[in-house]
Amino acid sequence: MIQTGRLTLRPAVDADRGAIAALNAHPRVGEWLGGVRDRAESDAFVDRVQAHQTEHGFGFWVVERQADLSVVGMTGIWWTPPEVGLGRVVEIGWRFLPEAWGQGYATEAAKAALGYGFETVGLPEIVAFTARTNLASQNVMRRIGMSHDPARDFDHPGLAEDHPLRPHIVYVSKP
Repeated sequence: MIQTGRLTLRPAVDADRGAIAALNAHPRVGEWLGGVRDRAESDAFVDRVQAHQTEHGFGFWVVERQADLSVVGMTGIWWTPPEVGLGRVVEIGWRFLPEAWGQGYATEAAKAALGYGFETVGLPEIVAFTARTNLASQNVMRRIGMSHDPARDFDHPGLAEDHPLRPHIVYVSKP
């Protein structure tokens, strides 16, 4: 568990599945994930998140607002799937309910996750990637101290050739 000034980052438990499903099914969140996820897809995502946490001791965490204990999103670090084509690297990512956007939660949570990756796990590098058009996430990447690495930009293999989110931009951070 990681505590910040306003948030708690913790492993996902089965009781979180409904809140995570609502997050993954939200149309505004789905805009940047290549589409919304139905309950079965969301539950499969939670299964992968829990398995990664068990195997590696870190992963994608539920982000809970301390003021009311509500789940406002997820953030974390995990090994990037090989099909992405970036090699064996750890990625940081986040997704938040739109009601939580613009309040600094993504930056606060991502800073904590980045710090955990470097200070606790001892990672030599963490990458982040998003659609070239996702300026909000790129702003978070810059706010947490990451730098754009144009040599690593890529077309996401999980999206159709003509999909507008296919071109991806990569940011990198080192301790």
